[in-house]
Amino acid sequence: MLDPEGAGRARVLGAGEYIPYGAQPVLVADTTVWAALRVEEMLRGWGPLPKPWLVLVADAPAAPAPGARYRLRALEGRLAGTANVPYLPVLRAVEGPEEALEHKDVRAAAQALRRQMERK
Repeated sequence: MLDPEGAGRARVLGAGEYIPYGAQPVLVADTTVWAALRVEEMLRGWGPLPKPWLVLVADAPAAPAPGARYRLRALEGRLAGTANVPYLPVLRAVEGPEEALEHKDVRAAAQALRRQMERK
């Protein structure tokens, strides 16, 4: 969703791989308590790297659980920003980003995500 043209602006880093100089790190998590705990765990050991963006992908067509909301709000000072992706049922049924971007609701969510991140 951050690189729909496949221009290489966004890519997944493997375990132990270094963040390239000048890159803006992005953490992606769903809106569960378990994911909020993992984000907190990752930020505890983040170190002197640039603050990451947090992209929260709704895992259900409802608000996040109170425990997740509380934890994520408490972590805001360690983040460059937080962006939200609404619940998109089609994401459960696609095999990859190319297929997901064939759906207009995913394309609209991708545009909204990029706008959220560009504003800050």
